[in-house]
Amino acid sequence: MVEPRGVHVPVLLDRCLQLLAPALDRPGRGPDGRTIHVDGTLGLGGHAEAVLTAHPNTILVGLDRDTEALAHSQRRLAPFADRIHLVHAVYDELPDVLVKLGLDAIDSALFDLGVSSLQLDAADRGFAYAQDAPLDMRMDQTTGTTAQEIVNNYSHAELTRVLRVYGEEKFASKIAAAIVRERAKAPITSSALLAELVRDSIPAPARRTGGHPAKRTFQALRIEVNGELSTWERALPRTIDALTPGGRVVVLSYHSLEDKITKQAFVARARSTAPIGLPIELPGTGPTLKLLTRGGAELPSDEEVARNPRAGSVRLRAAETIDRDHGP
Repeated sequence: MVEPRGVHVPVLLDRCLQLLAPALDRPGRGPDGRTIHVDGTLGLGGHAEAVLTAHPNTILVGLDRDTEALAHSQRRLAPFADRIHLVHAVYDELPDVLVKLGLDAIDSALFDLGVSSLQLDAADRGFAYAQDAPLDMRMDQTTGTTAQEIVNNYSHAELTRVLRVYGEEKFASKIAAAIVRERAKAPITSSALLAELVRDSIPAPARRTGGHPAKRTFQALRIEVNGELSTWERALPRTIDALTPGGRVVVLSYHSLEDKITKQAFVARARSTAPIGLPIELPGTGPTLKLLTRGGAELPSDEEVARNPRAGSVRLRAAETIDRDHGP
């Protein structure tokens, strides 16, 4: 048996379980009155295993675009074989997945966005700037455009946009220019070469803070390769629409743009759509979500970060669906 190449420590596990529990500790609409939980980013199955253990009346629908991750989770979750449906799919495909499984609604959903431990720790996947590998970065290696194709084919303007918007990289234009110059000599195929180009393009004073100088560039390319933000913009509303009243969704974001999409989607549904100034709430115009993390996103504790350094940038948001006409 091949063991997972990444050591998966689920981020904010206790808090996620606490937030999901009210939606799962009740009679469900699934087979035999069971509740349905969706893990839209299954990964190595750490969060999913904890949910299944804590809620023996819950059925898991686990989605992942990474076939390697699915194989590992299949083995990890084997003790729960009669309560799991693991599907090779991207999370914006959730409605189609539910139809194929004969499910009309779900009780809860969890999304742990971004790159998984498996992908980050696997040198041959090309996600890590600290290890030399082919420039791939596809979460689903069965389809799509690779980072190598983007690096060697995008124009200077296109590369600059990707690095500036998705990586929030101040030196995006300089890095893009260096890439264009280098690829004119020979195609850029190595993650180590790309990391070196980035480092040499950033002024020495700026390299002394903020971690590895290639971090933002690699993040930006990964987001572009996998269409992460556009996919998330589609996936979150579809997930909310699939939840039963009292259903809950928990989102772990690691990038400001991911978190912004989550915040905007939650806030829009937590507000009334009735015209301002009416003395009563018109039927069908009330809020459909109740925010569970008021005052903004929840941050990890120092203890959490010490135990799991990858939790350092996490932002957690959660919401509960409510009946539009009857309120919470």
